[in-house]
Amino acid sequence: MGEVVALENQYRPAKPVYFDKRELRHLMNVYSRRVSAGEWRDYAIDSQRDQAVFSIFRHTSEAPLYRVAKTGRKGRSAAEYSVSEGPRLLKRGPNISDVLTVIERRLELVT
Repeated sequence: MGEVVALENQYRPAKPVYFDKRELRHLMNVYSRRVSAGEWRDYAIDSQRDQAVFSIFRHTSEAPLYRVAKTGRKGRSAAEYSVSEGPRLLKRGPNISDVLTVIERRLELVT
């Protein structure tokens, strides 16, 4: 006959992906600056099995302006971050602070 294999050792469910404290601090710093400028009004955090998503809204009833996603890599401890505007991917990378630069507002010199 065949070999008996314990299924619990074969099919381990993926660990859920969450934003940690450091990542949330970066997200909230960018978000709070844009809220104080009156550009953004609401956000939502969604955690799924394979990714965590921070959605940014101009108005609560609209679709999100931006989505910042953290995706866990299979077999690796490092995560990958991405920023998208609707269906368009703006930036992707291994560091959240580098990825968030695409939606940070730069200060301009007013003369």
